[in-house]
Formats: sequence, structure tokens, C-alpha cells
Amino acid sequence: MNGQSLFALLPLSILGIGSVVLLLGGAFVPSAGRKSLTLIGAVIALLSAFAAATYSPEVTDVAGFVSVAGFGRLITALAGIVAFLSLFLSTGYTGRRPLGMEEYPSLALFAAFGMALLGSAISLLGVFLGLESMTLALYILLASNRSDPLSGEAGLKYLILGAASTAFFAFGLSLIYFATGTLSVQESMRGLVSSGGLGPLGMAGWAMLLVGFGFKVSVFPFHLWAPDVYEGGPAPVVAILSTGSKTAAFAAFLRFALASTDGWGSLVPVLWAMAALTMAYGNIAALTQDNVKRLLANSSIAQMGYVLVALIAAPVSGGTYAVFYLIAYTAMDLGAFGVVAAFSGKDRDLGDIESLRGLGFVHPFRSLVLAACFISLAGLPPTVGFIGKFGIFYSAVKAGYVYLAVIGIMTAIISVYYYLRVVVYLYMRPIEESPSPAAQAHVMPRLDMAGAFALAVVLAAIVTLGVLPGWALNLVASVTGNGAL
Repeated sequence: MNGQSLFALLPLSILGIGSVVLLLGGAFVPSAGRKSLTLIGAVIALLSAFAAATYSPEVTDVAGFVSVAGFGRLITALAGIVAFLSLFLSTGYTGRRPLGMEEYPSLALFAAFGMALLGSAISLLGVFLGLESMTLALYILLASNRSDPLSGEAGLKYLILGAASTAFFAFGLSLIYFATGTLSVQESMRGLVSSGGLGPLGMAGWAMLLVGFGFKVSVFPFHLWAPDVYEGGPAPVVAILSTGSKTAAFAAFLRFALASTDGWGSLVPVLWAMAALTMAYGNIAALTQDNVKRLLANSSIAQMGYVLVALIAAPVSGGTYAVFYLIAYTAMDLGAFGVVAAFSGKDRDLGDIESLRGLGFVHPFRSLVLAACFISLAGLPPTVGFIGKFGIFYSAVKAGYVYLAVIGIMTAIISVYYYLRVVVYLYMRPIEESPSPAAQAHVMPRLDMAGAFALAVVLAAIVTLGVLPGWALNLVASVTGNGAL
């Protein structure tokens, strides 16, 4: 490996080395400096994102292991931004609910490192290492609030089911390697095709991969862990789990899909059914939820169904709309969980929707961000959610999946009810009628400057990408390269 290759890995190196330095350096920082460690971690994440976005290396891949071309750098930049905003959103939260000192920001950076590696990997081994680096950090982060039994339960459930899904994923990669004799994602996917379709080993390998990928992105029928983990996990950690981890997993899935070429048709019927059931289940289950985090969990399941629709159509659309919607979803869910963290007290995270009664007038800025996030998740204009959903359904129709697009539109209409229900509670339900003592007393934690800045960035992204989406779509189209990742 020469100097150019090492320099091309600068964004990944910043995240990986920064995580280790922060962990070791934390031993010399007094407990009163916890907030400064979180801010330092956020700056490191931002530096990584800046390096990925601005530096264009002369090489396109490093040792056939990691791609440093446009798509890989986009996912790396997005992972850095997720870590940066999540750490900024958690500065006030960690002051009220202990998540450790140096461990929390260090593990957040390590999770971002895994996301970047997963989204950039062009080797089967790189994909596995990226996936496990990411999930290993998330296992610990979810259980990091040792004073809360729900946090430990969330970490344990994610660990047990995650270990099982990892076994399936590793077995699938082994079958693919056995069938093709190569670790290259592109060459192995092409090598699986025989007589215009996938052979037996190819189908078995893809079946195992779908189990592993399906769990990581919580699509039907591998979604059952999501509501409990989302409810029990600390809100800033769930923000990373819900956005960055799923974006990175889908980025890797997209690379597999676009490399499959002739074998993709054999997988479409299974993916079609998974997408339809995921959209239907997620939206219908969310209708009955009164807990904000469980509602967002079922919402996340439904949103991943929409991304899966775009992924099915990726060989025709080049994956442009899938990646654009992942960016949009990242902004929307980061903002939603950021407000949940900002409204969470010392004893527990924000609970029932009843707790939101009348807060639109008591805490206008946080309520505005939450309302914008839910309106965008519902796919209403002029937000980025509307543009993203329109692009997904357009790509599905263009690829010939008209019935799947119709199912998606119908389930999106259903979702408007429970998304706008939150907005109604914020602005159209008087706080005096709330049975919640905290809401009646208007007792909500103070929003610190770092959290306010992160929420302002999210709000600006939701509105700007909704009103002026052209530049972002062109950027995504340029790095997906008409399907050649």
C-alpha cells in the first residue's frame, strides 16, 4: 500500500484513530469534563465528513477492499455528519442521564467508522468487518445507561438477535465465496449468475444475506426487535441506530444489487413481497402507538419499506432515489430523536404523546422541528419527505412495478394520520387537559446551544432539500454513476 492509498483513507482514519485517542485520552479528563469530550468527538466526526466531502484522491479504491470514489465518500461523509449531529444533540442529554464519560463519544465515532467502512467496502470481507464494527459499538451504546433497566434490556435484545443475524450473514458470504472464489462484491455477484439467473448456491447465499440485511434495516419479517429497542435505548443512541446504521446497510445492499445484473430478476419477487409487507405492517402498527419512541420505531420500519421499493427499481434508476431518500430519512429521524432527547428528563425519555400537549406554545423551536420532521416523514410538501417519496414511486413505476408503487402510496396516505396526530397534540391540544404532571407544570429540560444548533441544521436540511432538491439529486446521480458504484 503506497502513500496515495493511505492518504485516500484519511476520512476513515480520522474516525478510527479519533475514537481510540478519545477513549485513551478520557482517562486523563476529570468527570466534570464529560461534555467537552462529547464536543471533541463531534468535532472529530465533522473533520472526517469534511475530508470525505472535499478531498478527491487520485486512486478509486484501496487494495480492492474499500472504494474511495464518489459513492463511498458520500456515505463516509454522511456517517460523519450523523455522528456529529448525534453528539451535538446529546450534550444536554448526557448531562441529565449518564451514558459514560469518554466511552460514549468514542463508541459513537467507532460506530460511524463501521458505517463508513460498510458503505465504502467493495470486498465481501470489508462488508462483514464494517457491519460488525458498527453493530458492536451499537450493542454497547444501547446498554450504556446502567441506571435504566430498559437500556440494558434494549442492548441485550439487540445483541441476541444481532448475533443470530450475523451468523446468517456470514454464512451467506461464505456460500457466495465458495461459489465464485472471489471476495470482490462486483465479481462475486456476477459469478453467481448461471444460465441467465442465480444458481442454487447463489439463491442460498442471497437468502442468507437477506436475513442479515433485513435485520439490520428492520424490514418485514425481521423487524420485531425495533419497537422494544427503540423504546429502551437512550434517544441519542437510537438516533444513530435509526439513521446512520440503516443508511450504511442499505448503501452496501445497493452495491450488491447493482452488481447482480442478470441475477437480480430472481430476487425481485421476494423483495417485492418484503417491501409491500414492510410498508403495510409498519404504518398499520404505528396507528395504535401512544409512545413516541415506539411510534418512531414502527415509522422507521415503514420508511425502510419505501427505501426497499427504490432498491428494487435500482437497476433502472441507478439507485439515485434510494440514496436521496436515505439522506432525507437521516435528516428527518435525526431531528425527531433529537427533539425526543431534548424533551427527556433525568428519570426517563419522553414517553406518551400526551406529554406533548400544548408544547408548541411553551417550547416553540423544539416543537417546530418535531412538527417539521413528522410532516416530512408523512411525505407532505414542501418538505424533503415529499420529494423523496415522489422519487421512489416514480422510479418504481418507471421500472414497471406499478402495483408496488400503488401499495406504497396507499400506505403513505395511512401514515398521515399518526404523523399529524403528533402535530395536533403539539398545537391543538391544551396543556391544561393533560394528565401528565410534567406537561401540566411545563417542566421540560432546557435546550443547550449545541442541541439548538444541531436541530437548526436538521430543520434547514428538511426545508432546503424540499424546496430546492435539484442540486442534491444531481449530486447523488453523479456519485451513483448510472448504477456503476
